[in-house]
Amino acid sequence: TLVRALFPDHIYINLENPQTRLMYGEDAKSLLRDGKERIIIDEVQREPEILSWVQVFVDRENVPGQFILTGSNQPSLGEAVSQSLAGRTSIHRLMPLSLEEMASENMLGGRDEMLVKGFLPRLYDAGMKPGDLYGSYFATYVERDVRLLINVKDMTKFETFIRLLAGRVGQLVNLSSLAGDVGVSSATLGGWLSALEASFVVFRLHPYHTNIGKRLVKTPKLYFTEPGLLAWLLQIETPDQVSRDPLLGGMFENMIIIEAAKAAFNRGAPPQLSFYREKSGLEIDLIREYQRRPFAIEIKAGSTYAPEMTRPLQRFRSLRADLVGAALVYSGDETAVVDGIKILPFAEIAGLLFPDE
Repeated sequence: TLVRALFPDHIYINLENPQTRLMYGEDAKSLLRDGKERIIIDEVQREPEILSWVQVFVDRENVPGQFILTGSNQPSLGEAVSQSLAGRTSIHRLMPLSLEEMASENMLGGRDEMLVKGFLPRLYDAGMKPGDLYGSYFATYVERDVRLLINVKDMTKFETFIRLLAGRVGQLVNLSSLAGDVGVSSATLGGWLSALEASFVVFRLHPYHTNIGKRLVKTPKLYFTEPGLLAWLLQIETPDQVSRDPLLGGMFENMIIIEAAKAAFNRGAPPQLSFYREKSGLEIDLIREYQRRPFAIEIKAGSTYAPEMTRPLQRFRSLRADLVGAALVYSGDETAVVDGIKILPFAEIAGLLFPDE
C-alpha cells in the first residue's frame, strides 16, 4: 500500500494472486512487455524466475527505480534478489509503524496501550482487534512462512519455543537451557532462532565491546520486532494486565529497543545498537555507537523519575572517557537534564538517537 501511494505512476502487479502468478509464471517475459514500463512487483519471491528477466531489462535500459520489488517473506525475497540482481538493487526494510510516526499523526497511546496493541498498520486503518490480528499473523506468517523456511516437523515444539522466548524477552539467550524445556537439541533451536531473526520476528541485540570480533561471540539478548505479538504470546490482552505483569519491564525495554532499530532502518542507516554488561553487575540497556564512540541509554518502565534510575549511567560514564552522552528513557511525561544525563519520555527515542533529522 505504501509503495503504491509513493509511486502512483508505476504499473502494479501482485504475484500473491494465483491467477496472476500462473499467467506470468508461464510467460515471465510478457510481464515486462518492451522493458520500458515502470513496474511494482509485489510478493516477487513467489516467482523468482521473473527476476532473471528483470535483470535483462535493468542491464539494458539502466533506468534507476524502473522496478520496485516487494515481498513479505524476507528470507525468500533476499535469496531471490541476491541470486539474480546482486549489485543492481537498493534494499530497504519496511518496519511496523513507529512511535515517531504515530506521534506525528496524534495516534500515540499510553505505555500499556502501546505494549498490548502494537504497531501493525491494520490495527489502525482497519480497526482490527489485537487478539484477532496477532492470532492470524502468527498462524499465517510465523507458522507458515517460517516453518517452510526451516522445514519444522513438530509445530507444537516450535510454538513452545517461541512462547518460551517471549517469556525470556530482554534476557540473554541460553539455547542449552531452552533445549531441555522444548525437547529438541540446541543446534535445532539455533536454526529455528536464526530463521525467526531472518524473518524479522525476533531481533538479537549483541553485547557492546570495543573489539567487534569479541562482541559477536558473546551471548546476545533477544527481543520481538512487534511488541503486540509479544503481548499476544504472553497471553496479555488488556492494558490493565500489562501494568500488573511481572514482565512489564522487559516488555517496555523490548518496545524501546525495537523503536531504536526502527529509527535507524527508517533512515536507511545501520542500527549500530548493543548493550553493555560486566561480570561485576554493571549493565546498560542500550548502546548506540557514533563513529565507534558509545551513547548510553537506560530504559525504565516507571513513570516517575528517581535518582537510582541513572546510577548505572553515572558508573558507565566514569569508565568511558569517550562517552558521547547518556540518557534515561522512561514512561513519564517530563523532560529534564540531571547531572548531564537527559531524562525524556519514551516517544522521543528516535529524536534522541538522530537529533539532527
